[in-house]
Amino acid sequence: MNQSDRTKVAIAGMLAAGALLATSTASAVPDAPKAWEKCAGISKTGKNDCGALDGKHGCANQATKDNDDQEWIYVPAGTCEKITGGVIAKVKPAK
Repeated sequence: MNQSDRTKVAIAGMLAAGALLATSTASAVPDAPKAWEKCAGISKTGKNDCGALDGKHGCANQATKDNDDQEWIYVPAGTCEKITGGVIAKVKPAK
């Protein structure tokens, strides 16, 4: 096998490895959510989605402390129960 043939084999091998890598990483990305959960007790200060569960405020980004059980964020359905301290407050379909 001459140098040109070895180069062609090496390039073909790299292309095959790249195609395999692209295929395997694409399957690791989850599908778009079919539903969302209001997950309470996990938001950071100022990073909540919409109003507090107890009604103390009605807007996003107004949480005054981390992990307040009245503050929530939307997460894909099935995610909240995987997060320490997360409590599902409500589930809604994705648009």
